[in-house]
Amino acid sequence: MANYRDPKLKVFTCNSNPELAREICEHIGVALGSSNVNHFSDGEISVHINESVRGADVFVIQSTSAPVNDHLMELLVTVDALKRASAKSINVVIPYYGYARQDRKARARDPITAKLVANLIEVAGVNRVITMDLHATQIQGFFDIPVDHLLGVPILADNFLEKNLEDIVVVSPDHGGVTRARKLAERLKAPIAIIDKRRPKPNVAEIMNIVGHIEGKTAILIDDIIDTAGTITLAANALAESGAKAVYACCTHPVLSGPAIERIQNSKIEELLVTNTIPLPEEKRINKIRTVSVAGLMGEAIIRVHEELSVSKLFD
Repeated sequence: MANYRDPKLKVFTCNSNPELAREICEHIGVALGSSNVNHFSDGEISVHINESVRGADVFVIQSTSAPVNDHLMELLVTVDALKRASAKSINVVIPYYGYARQDRKARARDPITAKLVANLIEVAGVNRVITMDLHATQIQGFFDIPVDHLLGVPILADNFLEKNLEDIVVVSPDHGGVTRARKLAERLKAPIAIIDKRRPKPNVAEIMNIVGHIEGKTAILIDDIIDTAGTITLAANALAESGAKAVYACCTHPVLSGPAIERIQNSKIEELLVTNTIPLPEEKRINKIRTVSVAGLMGEAIIRVHEELSVSKLFD
């Protein structure tokens, strides 16, 4: 591991994704900061920072994935500890931003949790947020501090290019993901198609019809989050029934809760490509799922923020 020479750059992690944090530190060339994030017997979170952070640019790596509330509180308590330890700046790296799916009032009396979490992060004392593939890009506007929004599409596209697939069509599983699908399609130099679906209630999807030509083509479904995998597996099966010769799928955030693994295993999906913004436990590592790392991209973003360079250059 090469040594990054500026001692004022420090990287810490909480408990959600320590392996990714170690990969990021290896890419940057710094040692992972020494800290303990534990729980009292009643569940309260206890944080101890074991080294001086006075005057340092500190980056805390934490996905707010399951158990979401524990990981969110770990982040907030760690930020408070760093603030009280006189860190010069506190930057949180949130590979997966939880509570993002409630980003607007879809019905009367709905909460907007994406904004609530943004408020909590700011009030805790954070100076900057680095995150990846927010469920809705406008969530950046919920913050009054800088947000660097990294994109997973280039990483996913490079992996599909290595496969040398033929007759590709990139498919969005719903209308909301068309922009994401188009970005992948541009990199793969492929056309796009759209699944027109209706969602009668949360985590329940009903396929309606397919807009675009997919017969005889290799379909690649793309989404930001796969949770229960209902949408993506219904879409994959519909594509296969409509004449697609092969169906691949990809997402940035493999939440994969409830029946997701069983659904993917039994679906027409040949391979699901995911990133490690959320770590996959051993029981979820089936042959159909392949993981690629975002450590290099996040490490470069951290270096650029610390050295006050352009982050958008990473996507040029």
